Amino acid sequence: MTDGCIRALVEAIHSSPTQAVLHLSGGASQALGMLMSVPGASNTVLECLIPYSRMSMVQLLGKVPNQFVSRQTAEEMALVAYNRALKISKPGSPVLGVGFTASLVASRPKLGDHRFHLSTRTSNRLWISTVTLAKGLRNREQEERVSSHVLLKAVADACKVPETFVSELTEDEVPDECEEHFDENQELEQLLSGKICFKVYPFSTETPSSDTERKIILSGSFNPLHEGHVKLLEVAASIFGDGYPCFELSAVNADKPPLTVSQIKDRVEQFEKVGKMVIISNQPYFYKKAELFPGSAFVIGADTVARLINPKYYGGDYEKMVETLAGCKRTGTVFLVGGRNVNGVFKVLEDFEIPEELRDMFIPIPPESFRIDISSTEIRKNKGT
Repeated sequence: MTDGCIRALVEAIHSSPTQAVLHLSGGASQALGMLMSVPGASNTVLECLIPYSRMSMVQLLGKVPNQFVSRQTAEEMALVAYNRALKISKPGSPVLGVGFTASLVASRPKLGDHRFHLSTRTSNRLWISTVTLAKGLRNREQEERVSSHVLLKAVADACKVPETFVSELTEDEVPDECEEHFDENQELEQLLSGKICFKVYPFSTETPSSDTERKIILSGSFNPLHEGHVKLLEVAASIFGDGYPCFELSAVNADKPPLTVSQIKDRVEQFEKVGKMVIISNQPYFYKKAELFPGSAFVIGADTVARLINPKYYGGDYEKMVETLAGCKRTGTVFLVGGRNVNGVFKVLEDFEIPEELRDMFIPIPPESFRIDISSTEIRKNKGT
């Protein structure tokens, strides 16, 4: 590929809405330069990680791989990259995880093949390719160039960018490729099993007022979603300002069985009808949500505050309660607190004694700005369900 063709391809990638995390080991280093040297790289590249050492790869995958250079390892690297991209991407953006691992020309002759394995993962597609290079045909820089071009093509394909790719591979260097597509049910099953950390339904037609990556999240079971939920999130967003408002439904509950795929889809349908973004996660606890959505503002009721600061829910350990919430604080988490009936009494943030070191995490929503006493539980009771 000529430099002009490469630049045009990278420009098209940067013009797509897809945001990517790349994990590369053993090769394709030139691809990073190609991506980063063309203006607009920040539109596409969220993060690049090069787990070159053995321990770096082990920490990335959370285990010792059977082989460090293999199709399975490339696939696992891409999945870790995809989940990372979900966490740090702009709300609603399509995301891509890329995994690449290679054994190329080294300072000492290698007994085995010169080869590389490449995988891309999006919400509904997994693609894997293995290329065995002709040994002795190229030097290290040339093998880096070839593998980098193949990686750029894979990124372009995942970003749904039309491209005319002129391969520098020989007729004998035929990529061994396979791909798998996932439907919505399969994506949700992967969520429930913990394979993927969350799934976004970007139903919202609203445009954020700023180029923010911060989320303003109203979590709940939404059984059913009602006007109080919608209004509360709108008021919270107007008070907080810099952030993208979205709902979050946990498919896993601390006290109840996990939702079924059918139940999740039924509840998601409610958000489609009102045109609001909803994220489906598998984390019921706020300290885990803080890790999943770093830097977010969570919209909660006073009843939730009562539980958050109650040592009872931390094994009766006050210090553990403080440390857990301090951990949330370190991720940049804040809580926007609306008034709520607690044991029959309407309470607001000021009614609670928040530990001094945690007070700046909690921001009140004035009752004159929002107060609605209806709940999903009451709606279900009134409907007899």
